[in-house]
Amino acid sequence: MKDKVITVVLFCVMLLNSIDVFVDIGLGVPLAHVIQESMIVIISGLAAIFLIFDMRKRSTELDKLANQLKNADTQIHSLNDKMNKERRHFSEVIKQQFEKWDLTKGEQQVAYLLLKGLSLKEISVVRNTKEATVRQQASSIYSKSNLEGRHEFSAWFKRTFLWNLLFKGGRVWIMVLHSQKS
Repeated sequence: MKDKVITVVLFCVMLLNSIDVFVDIGLGVPLAHVIQESMIVIISGLAAIFLIFDMRKRSTELDKLANQLKNADTQIHSLNDKMNKERRHFSEVIKQQFEKWDLTKGEQQVAYLLLKGLSLKEISVVRNTKEATVRQQASSIYSKSNLEGRHEFSAWFKRTFLWNLLFKGGRVWIMVLHSQKS
């Protein structure tokens, strides 16, 4: 907006000085004064033209940036949708594995919370049970899954998850990881 006002002012200065130059020529004013006012007209006109081109250039750049932002927003939404789809798929894979291991509903709840990184005490609070019960369910989970403990249990799913991503069409996550490096 400020540039537009300056451009209009410069055009007005140019117009008024042009009129003054013609009046001065008609009155026979010395040539040095006419040349001086003619220079003001030329400089005002050039400055106004420069501002117009600069405003157009910035407007074009802003349009490009807005378009790039819109495209980036579309890509983000697309990636979010793909990530949510993969998250749902992985949750389904986890659930199927729990069923293969023949975990009870209670053990499945504890197993999910273990995968989320909660301690046995935190799980007992969340499930409103005794810590000893949660400890027993965790032990049963490890036994049924033939895994040594919570670290191996979590690692098993992370390894399976990464395997599926890297070798079974998980390009979504690889793209996300690659874009985070940039």
